Amino acid sequence: MLDLEETFVYDAVVHAYNFTEENYYNARHAEAIREMIYQASAVAVPGIDDGKFITRDAFMRNWSPEDLANQLFYESDTDMATFQPLPLYAFNDGLCANEHAAEVMEQWPQRFDTFATIDPLSDDWEEELEKQVEWFDPTGLKLYPSSWTENSHEYWLMDDEDVAYPVFEKALELGLDLVSVHKAVPFGPVPQDPYRPGDVDMPAENFPEIDFSIVHGGMAFTEETAWQLARFPNVHVCMEALGILCAGNPAVFEDTLAELIKVAGPSAYDQMYWSSAAVAFHPQVQLEAFRDFEFSDEARDKGLGGKLPQITDEDKRKVLGQNYADLRGLDVEEARSELGDDEFSQTVAEDGKAAAWTTTSVDPDSIV
Repeated sequence: MLDLEETFVYDAVVHAYNFTEENYYNARHAEAIREMIYQASAVAVPGIDDGKFITRDAFMRNWSPEDLANQLFYESDTDMATFQPLPLYAFNDGLCANEHAAEVMEQWPQRFDTFATIDPLSDDWEEELEKQVEWFDPTGLKLYPSSWTENSHEYWLMDDEDVAYPVFEKALELGLDLVSVHKAVPFGPVPQDPYRPGDVDMPAENFPEIDFSIVHGGMAFTEETAWQLARFPNVHVCMEALGILCAGNPAVFEDTLAELIKVAGPSAYDQMYWSSAAVAFHPQVQLEAFRDFEFSDEARDKGLGGKLPQITDEDKRKVLGQNYADLRGLDVEEARSELGDDEFSQTVAEDGKAAAWTTTSVDPDSIV
């Protein structure tokens, strides 16, 4: 069995959310977004075992960067993570504030890197991107196909040469060659079509120097996503929320992963990387579920042109950390050496991993 303590785990998407009603800007959409995130957690996690989730009131807080860091590095086998601020301006601060990205880089630079994030439909997106690059030195760019005002919602597509292509060109100019776009999971009462991944095809062809990541890839439009992996070496799947499927509904996760692998082949593992979506979804229960996962004989018999190969520990190591480290140009052994004597490593070495949620600001009575 894969040893998580010996495996370099690099979580590609983590957030410190501000779910409070005081943070609403477009109240109808903000309410729908936070309820969707909560319900996705609440439905999946409590069925696993006790102590893995929290009450609704505890969930709907303004999560601090310290809560996030503690959850990741005291309570799980995660070694490093990418903090992603968000441009969901149905919320005043985008739901996950840029200031928090700067804070994690100041406090724990050995544990975190960050992404920039902008709304391409805003008038000042270029100035904002330059500001973030100067402010917290991001390693990539996170995009959403949605744009909010106080009373409305608009959308845009990745293959829009007038809207999206200038963003990609500016990102390259600023040294950002990893662009992640949220797909598959529509956020709130919005059209579904902009969340289909097909509009990534032309940018992947026209910007071969950019690695494009489909965030939540496979949660929906799985076959379409699989064919993208097969056709474009610079298209990747960020597995945010797939770990929740693995932990909460392993049969659905098996079907999803099998669909990706049977179309794109085992080399698809090289184009996939891990994300837990912490702080909303606890990382450790997902890591343990993925560690233990194997394809059933029934799933393997559904391979195209032959039996689907069994997932190996080496496949899992690549997915959990090595692939994303390679995209970032990070030397894993060098990174490990920088973690060895920090506050998290020392405490875990002495006391072991803490129980889920117990090192965050959540009241112990709220852990269910």
